[in-house]
Amino acid sequence: MFYSVKFFKKSSSTLSVVFGYRCIVAIHVPKNSVKEKGCGKRYRIACLCVCALAPTLIMSVLPPVRKDRIIIKLPKCPGKGAALHTKDAFHPKVKTACQEQRTGTVGFKISKVIVVGDVAVGKTCLINRFCKDTFDKNYKATIGVDFEMERFEVLGVPFSLQLWDTAGQERFKCIASTYYRGAQAIIIVFDVNDVASLYHARQWLEDAMKENDPSSVLLFLVGTKKDLSSPAMFSQIEQDAIKLSEEIRAEYWAVSALSGESVKEFFFRVAALTFEANVLAELEKSGSRRIGDVVRINSNSCNLYATSQKKQSNCCQ
Repeated sequence: MFYSVKFFKKSSSTLSVVFGYRCIVAIHVPKNSVKEKGCGKRYRIACLCVCALAPTLIMSVLPPVRKDRIIIKLPKCPGKGAALHTKDAFHPKVKTACQEQRTGTVGFKISKVIVVGDVAVGKTCLINRFCKDTFDKNYKATIGVDFEMERFEVLGVPFSLQLWDTAGQERFKCIASTYYRGAQAIIIVFDVNDVASLYHARQWLEDAMKENDPSSVLLFLVGTKKDLSSPAMFSQIEQDAIKLSEEIRAEYWAVSALSGESVKEFFFRVAALTFEANVLAELEKSGSRRIGDVVRINSNSCNLYATSQKKQSNCCQ
């Protein structure tokens, strides 16, 4: 990751913009292309840096949001008593602000979402099912941290989720925890066939909260591998999961990355609620009903870029 940022820093300010355009295009390159195989992660990291530097330019070169990523109403949580918010629609202030925004300058809005949980509970498979509509049966543990950027249009406003996929292995905890800071939402994943992974969810939450303000973070407790669980076993662990979600004030979901059950609905719910929280926070901060043109990327990617400016070496000049 550090090499990726240095690679980005080599360009002049003008070339950085051109390089940024290439980064954006690379996000949409087919999975098996040379760019995706060779330097997909480098392109995505550089893209985040460019987003911080030139939001207006980014909006002008990004392709239209996919039709299946457009949200016009608040998605509902299917679980009984598991919903974090029981309202049926977006906050009136949010809807009004977004309606006014359509005639003004569109802000490029981003929220950071971190995904935590025990090793092998299916965090990466969950993200890949939604972002790439794929499922890899050959398990490969995440090393350190990885991320995906998923673009939406919510109430007519462009909005993106940074999905940070963190390693569940103990030896990578110190690395992954550095990426917890600045999250707008935390997704705690457990395996519905492994009770221990549910019990560990509380500890994962405590670790993530050390780097975040509890009053400004949305929490989601997600049970994966629903397709592998028997009805009796699933019913029992779901009761425990709902009880835990109520204690930690998280919204509970049960999904299957293999079949895709409830995966899209879940991430749409995350996108909608984080978008609403983002807009409400900005309206409160500005004291205005108009959405500003502010880009808020609370992620280490931009911090790394700022650090690289201070520590610029001769080889990067």
